[in-house]
Amino acid sequence: MTERTTTVASRVGLHARPAAIFAEAAGNIPLEVTVALEGTPASEAVDASGVLSLMGLGATHGTTVVLRAEGTNADEALDSLVHILQTDHDADS
Repeated sequence: MTERTTTVASRVGLHARPAAIFAEAAGNIPLEVTVALEGTPASEAVDASGVLSLMGLGATHGTTVVLRAEGTNADEALDSLVHILQTDHDADS
């Protein structure tokens, strides 16, 4: 299992537009990717490709989340998703 820990950079957190951008990218990865708030058991992680699940996490600006995936190219996949979370998608709003 590959894992990455990162911080949500979007000013409004993982809601609406940032969640949709992240979910679309996760859905395009041919692996099961999960995300959870730091400290949450892996068994309670949500599907990273589900917008409503992501919004339900309640991840606000500065919240630390853990991404997990398993399989070929999991390292590269998670690195690309971390980059999305570390981008403030609300900077132009």
